[in-house]
Amino acid sequence: MAKADSKTAVIEGGLRYKSKPSGSPYAEVSSFGGSTMSCYMCGKHRARASLQMKRLLGKSQAVCAPSCKALDEAIKG
Repeated sequence: MAKADSKTAVIEGGLRYKSKPSGSPYAEVSSFGGSTMSCYMCGKHRARASLQMKRLLGKSQAVCAPSCKALDEAIKG
């Protein structure tokens, strides 16, 4: 899933970046409710408000609510 970036270059002597874009692909949010987590089942990042905790393999994991498929269909329209 690597994307070509015109600002990034590799030095000939090794795999060192001359420049690399700073920051995160996820916007910083100051409130807890606006942050994201990845769903344990589908791996997509969702707002915490659209996730629920379910007990899977003996641990509580964040999963899409009501389901990954239903949430994808609701987002697509």
